[in-house]
Amino acid sequence: MKRIIYILCAVVGFTAAAQQTPAPEANKSYTIMNATAHIGNGELIENSVIVIENGKITTVADATTVKMQPKGEVINASGLHVYPGIIACNTTLGLVEIDAVKASDDDREIGTYNPHIRSLIAYNAESRVVETMRPNGVLIAQVVPRGGRISGQSSVMQMDAWNWEDAAVRVDDGVHINWPRTFRRSGSWYEPGPTIPSKNYDKEVDELTQFLAAARAYTGSGKKDLKYASLKPVLAGNATAYIHVNGEKAIRDVLGFVKEQGLKKVVLVGAQGAQNVTKELVAMKIPVLAGRVHDLPARDDADYDMPYKFPKLLSDAGVMVALENSGDMERHQARNFPFYAGTIVGFGMDAEKALQLVTLNAATVLGIDKDYGSLEQGKSATLFISKGDALDMRGNQLSRAFIDGRDISLNTRQKDLNDRYMEKYRKQ
Repeated sequence: MKRIIYILCAVVGFTAAAQQTPAPEANKSYTIMNATAHIGNGELIENSVIVIENGKITTVADATTVKMQPKGEVINASGLHVYPGIIACNTTLGLVEIDAVKASDDDREIGTYNPHIRSLIAYNAESRVVETMRPNGVLIAQVVPRGGRISGQSSVMQMDAWNWEDAAVRVDDGVHINWPRTFRRSGSWYEPGPTIPSKNYDKEVDELTQFLAAARAYTGSGKKDLKYASLKPVLAGNATAYIHVNGEKAIRDVLGFVKEQGLKKVVLVGAQGAQNVTKELVAMKIPVLAGRVHDLPARDDADYDMPYKFPKLLSDAGVMVALENSGDMERHQARNFPFYAGTIVGFGMDAEKALQLVTLNAATVLGIDKDYGSLEQGKSATLFISKGDALDMRGNQLSRAFIDGRDISLNTRQKDLNDRYMEKYRKQ
């Protein structure tokens, strides 16, 4: 018992001093002058004027052609760049603080079918990991549970809040389904064998099909079943079915499953191998959250650069694409979302189109594009000012950032430690 109490106190102490005090409600106006504005929809304004009032963008214009009286605080951003806030899709941000401490790990539930589990209420707004996103321009994230055949429901959160209620941008945006694997690796982790077909694939697909059929037949009368009731919005087309799947065969099976089940709002997550199924994806209007760019090829016979060019291949074919980064160290690496887009630029995609993969496209996939994802009049003033190209590690140096028009802190524990020890060495 003493050990448990010690661990809990350590976790509470670790997180209590983590997050910088969230910015107050937006009660000021700002005019950002002379910056290069990267709109997020593929457009670029070399010399812009952007006005923020009551948390909204009220003006986005070319400063060379529009003359107007500045409002509120004037920010001279000459030589700087303005971007919409980066959106990180399919993350576990705020659900785990320290992997080795179970008391801080809340990203999955026991059991196989958990559509009723909500990541929203497990989200820790005071996470030290969350605060490290902001200095790289990652201001919004989709927080997703893990595990099982159906993991649960995700929500979209902003990265500067006192609690999960204040952080919520979109509540319960969809249910996450992990499609059965068509192949599995034999052997053990220390002595792996060849990849072989999964013997249970058909059985697992059938079980998933039967579960959805039972949920569709559920009427709500009698004893309430939270699992079946939680799937009703997806089956009715009011919420998204995020299907995590990899491999061409599995993707084709998923497309058949979607037609058979009559699912109206579907997003494929990961989707390695989807470059061979683009015609079908375009025809069915199914977006893809492309798997992590900074990764190894999924197949031994794949091109060495497939992870880098994969999103461009899909985009060039007409598929709606955004990025995700599930995998090892995914929470900490979520800060690299702008650099994932930058890597794709290095492999042939136009820089403004690559920016869309982590801004407007991501917002569209998550259903928040009415308010977020681009620098357009009437949208939320969720944006940041960078010294240089935000998709390049050398240029991604933020001076100001705003979430819903609130001037947020860019300080973090990491920065405090850096300043502390730099000062130590300066004195020697």
